[in-house]
Amino acid sequence: MLPFRHRPVILASQSPRRRELLARIVPQFTVSPADVDESLSPGCTPKENVKQLAQRKARAAAEQADGDALVIAADTIVVCDDIILGKPADQADAVRMLRMLSGRTHQVMTAVCVKTADRELADVSVTDVTFRALRDGEAEAYAASGEPMDKAGAYGIQGQGSLFISGINGDYYGVMGLPVCMLHDMLWEICGGKNAETQKG
Repeated sequence: MLPFRHRPVILASQSPRRRELLARIVPQFTVSPADVDESLSPGCTPKENVKQLAQRKARAAAEQADGDALVIAADTIVVCDDIILGKPADQADAVRMLRMLSGRTHQVMTAVCVKTADRELADVSVTDVTFRALRDGEAEAYAASGEPMDKAGAYGIQGQGSLFISGINGDYYGVMGLPVCMLHDMLWEICGGKNAETQKG
């Protein structure tokens, strides 16, 4: 029996992909998106920035939650040449990002923060994703489909964006937005499970 099965769990995200993935670990949870400042800190690395964003979301949601609640928050960024690619502002921005990724390997970083009233854990999953070279018009057609508009880096690995991906080294679910294996270990640790030693911190 998982040690967090009998306490309220809150997912501080409106992402349907994160809801789908969390359901594989936690059978029942409440969705309560956190409204936080998502501006980046110029002096921090991309990994530090995405971790801070997940922590902000978890802390904001925890302030509104019951004392025994367990809050889960996550944030995902795409990094290419140390440039952070968030969600595209419009179709032209999506095309720009896709062209930047074309024929190259980039990193997808998903940070997860798990918070209770008295404890907080945060970690980052980093996955290398390789795009094949895009053909003329592919970036524009994909951007026009609308799929890229709510996704970091302007593509979804679980959707039509999979047609561009020639290789992946790391956690597929981290690229989707919620690294379930890492999160499962974090939940065990924060709730005092037997395999707490698997958490990297």
